[in-house]
Amino acid sequence: MESIGLFEAKTHLSDLVARAERGEETVITRHNKPVACIVPVRRSARASRGARDRERALAVLAGFEPIDVPGASIEELIRSGRR
Repeated sequence: MESIGLFEAKTHLSDLVARAERGEETVITRHNKPVACIVPVRRSARASRGARDRERALAVLAGFEPIDVPGASIEELIRSGRR
């Protein structure tokens, strides 16, 4: 883990963010004392939560009974819904 002074961190912020995206951590110091840390965001927790939400939504959709409209095709129903 690298340490960097506050003034230098402000000057090179976009580089520090790029490093965090690559998984690196950086400690920011003021007067040689650690005051902050730039760390990568854990994407796995967010991604897995989104996957669970999608799975639940798909399960709900799969539970619906299909609607049968005798004498009408899907294309006709779509066209009539757009009017």
